[in-house]
Amino acid sequence: MRHSATAFAPATVGNVGIGFDILGHTVEAIGDKVRVERTSTRGVRITAITGSDAELPLESAKNTAGQALLSMLADEHAEFGLDVSIEKGIPLGSGLGGSAASAVAAVVAANAVFAKPLSQLQLLQYAMKGEQVASGSVHVDNIAPSLFGGMVLTVGIDHPRTKQIPVPPGIKCVLVHPHMFLSTKEARRILSKTVQLSDLVWQCANLAGFISACYTNDLDMIRDAFEDVVVEPQRQALIPGFRDVKAAAVAGGALGCSISGAGPTVFAWCLSADAPRIRDGMVDAFAAHKLGCDQWISSIEPMGARVID
Repeated sequence: MRHSATAFAPATVGNVGIGFDILGHTVEAIGDKVRVERTSTRGVRITAITGSDAELPLESAKNTAGQALLSMLADEHAEFGLDVSIEKGIPLGSGLGGSAASAVAAVVAANAVFAKPLSQLQLLQYAMKGEQVASGSVHVDNIAPSLFGGMVLTVGIDHPRTKQIPVPPGIKCVLVHPHMFLSTKEARRILSKTVQLSDLVWQCANLAGFISACYTNDLDMIRDAFEDVVVEPQRQALIPGFRDVKAAAVAGGALGCSISGAGPTVFAWCLSADAPRIRDGMVDAFAAHKLGCDQWISSIEPMGARVID
């Protein structure tokens, strides 16, 4: 049994456009690190948060990593406490699963100092309790891929079931994060509670076609199915220049382009050779709307959170 451990959890693209709240994939380019250390005093104490310009809560119950660990220790009747330090590598309010990654890294690190490690499903459920602190609701499209790796479909909340979906070889994900903050709670608040039946059918067909195409390496089907007709039309107004950025990605040869999670990061799937051109076009489109950007080109590896120290 270890006395301390540090874990890394990768950033994620939530929704992947057509899979609102149920589909997500990893972004290996960036992620969060959490270190935990066993203490004789019960409870969770967050000792430091680095890597973020914003003030994040040190109070455990108001922090995604802290709440996940509080739930974990309470349910498992732990006779010890944890000192926790968090190193943020994911921009706050970027739509890249930063709150989920902190919760996931925390439970993975803590699992390494338990005498009897918990299952991956148990870790998923504790991380879900942490994510709820940030977003106000329970959804797993960021947590599941950050924990398991690759692209993950999750069905159910109370008793979640996960399935890793294969990503065709040669696919890269281009991500462009405009320098602006977008609250997940605000991005969820604007969504309509009802959906037209015709849009529901269209969205279901796109999701089914997309997943089928991933299993069969059918890039033409991916291109045809990569269209969110429910959430993206409502959220695009929150991101200045989104339409131009998406048009630039498609013109550059992207298989599809949409909003990562709640935004404002915009992502595009493409073949590796096209990635630099697509990235530059998306960055230029944001620049035309006077927004500077961070940008990454990432593979989608089937490797999730892991202990690194």
